[in-house]
Amino acid sequence: MKTLLVSVDFSPSTRVVIETVVELAKTSGAEVLLHHSLLPPVVSTEYGVGLEMMQQTIAVAEKTARHQLEHIENELTARGVRSRTLLTHGAAASQILGAASKHKADLIVLGSHGHTAFYDLIVGSTTNAVLRKAECPVMVVPSAMTRKKGAAKGKRAKR
Repeated sequence: MKTLLVSVDFSPSTRVVIETVVELAKTSGAEVLLHHSLLPPVVSTEYGVGLEMMQQTIAVAEKTARHQLEHIENELTARGVRSRTLLTHGAAASQILGAASKHKADLIVLGSHGHTAFYDLIVGSTTNAVLRKAECPVMVVPSAMTRKKGAAKGKRAKR
């Protein structure tokens, strides 16, 4: 394995994904490509938002995302994992799939938020779309919340 495409959204599940990827990268010697996709702001008023205001909003979002990616990259480097970052613009699923293809990823790693089926039906699921269309293997890392629920269920079952 040479390249792990790790898509992060900076939610609480990102921490669990990074911990998993550190172990995987150290074991395989793979480079980590940290990816984040920015979705353009949605204008929801009939008057719209001025072009200048939208540009400022996008610039702030980009700066924040780059800073967060850099922070994670520095952490990975300090832990002995080779990494680089990639910031894209657009719908997350299509950006993840495009980046995986372009950078010849051997594995895509994503976090799962553990939403309900109803939420995924209404909003859509990035993870589901990537799982259905990826040309390489995909690893879905359950969120810390999902892991805690599973552990709690496991404890009850042992009694």
